[in-house]
Amino acid sequence: MPTTNAYTYTRVLMGSPIFLKLFVDNPPLVEEVYARIGELEDQLTVNRAHSEVMDINHAAGKHPVSVSPALFQLIKRATEVSLLAGSCFNLTIGPLVKRWKIGFQGHTVPPQEAIDALLPLTDPHQLVLDASNHSVFLPHAGMEIDLGAIAKGYIADVIKNLLYQRGVYHAIINLGGNVQTLGRPQNGPNQQWAVGLQKPFGDNGELIGIIHVVNKSVVTSGIYERYFVADDKLYHHILHPRTGYPLDNELFSVTIISDASIDGDIYTTLLYGMGVEKGREYLQAYPHIEAIFVTRDNKVIFSSDKQFTFTLLDNSYQLAG
Repeated sequence: MPTTNAYTYTRVLMGSPIFLKLFVDNPPLVEEVYARIGELEDQLTVNRAHSEVMDINHAAGKHPVSVSPALFQLIKRATEVSLLAGSCFNLTIGPLVKRWKIGFQGHTVPPQEAIDALLPLTDPHQLVLDASNHSVFLPHAGMEIDLGAIAKGYIADVIKNLLYQRGVYHAIINLGGNVQTLGRPQNGPNQQWAVGLQKPFGDNGELIGIIHVVNKSVVTSGIYERYFVADDKLYHHILHPRTGYPLDNELFSVTIISDASIDGDIYTTLLYGMGVEKGREYLQAYPHIEAIFVTRDNKVIFSSDKQFTFTLLDNSYQLAG
């Protein structure tokens, strides 16, 4: 394969550096990509007073809000996943996320009575969707949608489709935890993209190993990303929707390898809530989705390895499946 020049770019959006690598010199396309990411962030964010999602939240307990067809479909998908039996994915968990503020200067544990008061406002069964009007209604004041658990995956898929539309079939974009690869690397001898698996609580870029993929999304979610410690106990950002407290199990992180990045977002949360044994069993029905579990006792466990190869770099971790 002939060697092609690589062009790399970085911008800070959504609170993270957004890394883009192309094999064509096309500055207008780069600007289009980053502008589209900015537009989607403006639409989906709950960290500003105004956005399309915040319009829904501001109208909680008052009236339905009609949204764009694309946002309606995203909310519909998030609702369906939230309503799965035993799901730890919950798009209405916003009030609890804001109360904890983990990753946003939050460093104290809310009192039990505060958690108890907010839990009734985080029931996805109460969300009212009207497909004919593309409207969304939160029936009780104080309810809030939070698409943070699914937004980056959705945006990565939008950008992948944008690149395809512009005739770009080989590229990589990293939205901070969501890595979407297109095709194969076009420079050098490597025929697969190399995506690092972060070492939990290690320095940034300190890796357990390398995941090698072609034309796949790689999404990792872990308890080391946003957390605080109080009274010698770690409190992380992955909240259990039924208790209101951080999930507590054997896992440090879950990585999903899939075609669509939105699936990576969804399944990292679902499988983190299930744990290793139930998560691996669950994925038997979804052969297009694969997972890598990193456990607190330093094991790296695969649900399968048909769509990727893995190179272990840190010998303090043990490949266990």
